[in-house]
Amino acid sequence: MKQNKIFLRVMSFLLLGFVLFSCENKKQDKNVVEKEDAITNSFTFWTWTSASNEKEDTAYQEEFAKYSANGITDVLINTGTDPELLKRIVPFAKKEGLNVHAWMFTVNRPGDAIAEQHPEWYAVSRDGKSCFDEPPYVGYYKWLCPTRKESKAHILSLVEGLAKVEDVASVHLDYIRYSDIFLPIGLLPKYNLKQEVELPEFDFCYCDVCIAEFKKEHHKNPKESKNPAIDMEWKQFRLNKVKAIVDEAYIIAHNNNKILTAAVFPYPEMADHMVRQRWDKWNVDKVLPMIYHNFYNEEIDWIGFATGQGVKDLKNSNTELHTGIYVPNMSVSDLEKAILLAKDNGAKGVSIFDGNALTDEQYAVIKKLSKKFN
Repeated sequence: MKQNKIFLRVMSFLLLGFVLFSCENKKQDKNVVEKEDAITNSFTFWTWTSASNEKEDTAYQEEFAKYSANGITDVLINTGTDPELLKRIVPFAKKEGLNVHAWMFTVNRPGDAIAEQHPEWYAVSRDGKSCFDEPPYVGYYKWLCPTRKESKAHILSLVEGLAKVEDVASVHLDYIRYSDIFLPIGLLPKYNLKQEVELPEFDFCYCDVCIAEFKKEHHKNPKESKNPAIDMEWKQFRLNKVKAIVDEAYIIAHNNNKILTAAVFPYPEMADHMVRQRWDKWNVDKVLPMIYHNFYNEEIDWIGFATGQGVKDLKNSNTELHTGIYVPNMSVSDLEKAILLAKDNGAKGVSIFDGNALTDEQYAVIKKLSKKFN
């Protein structure tokens, strides 16, 4: 009888512990849900800025304070993939309550001292020109080949260096694509170009490693194709090479308790066509499509269309979309309309390019809408 009483007491104690544990778990689950709901219901306002070692600490403090006071929530900082410079700057932004994103040039690597020691790493056009010494369009288009193990490993090492910096919210991939096979239509006159078909000098990458790997997989040589633009395996091969970098960067970022974000072209089908970038297939936490309507000779309402298209394409993923807006020469009323169009079409925020170009009047719009939405 005594043993039975002891047994019942032990079981009662264990049952009570289980109930308390279950209640605590439910409480924690509820807190997580509430926290996630709060994040989901907030609307972020991002902006872009560049950093240098020459810039004084007080200048950064003033810049970040201005962003925070005017409704900016997130700042993308380009340090030229220098983690030490990023470490110096992050505390100033965090003090102002800003989320910091380590913005990096990814496949396009102008001024990369390590890459420049390896000319073979650079992408080669269909007409045989290397981005190392004959870059397309502009001098800073120094695209690396995403297929080569060495150039890919170099890019990912830069991702890891930034991901290890304390208090950074994300590593942000920019130029995560091939060079433009088609420029935005509004930019063509600047280069005195017509691009009605895929032109050899803008079609990448045809280096020996890309050709050999593709031939091994598909038993054909895209160099020998009369019209490589309609070779879907060749196109998919290149889409997959960009995706492979993103997916590995995602693992690196998450292993360092960071998220991965990326600047991308307006919506997936368009990005696929213009720069071999199919971002709705990526492992990435947030995308910032550059829906720069004036680059494409489009009206403001196109921002709503392109945002909505991207949101639909991401429907079955966990990736958030934050619409990119190009503000130079944009009126106050157009800026407000653009932000509202983005939100109404499903964006979780807007990224405004760039912080240093914003006028006081434009800041006033951002501040007003930030208060309204959050």
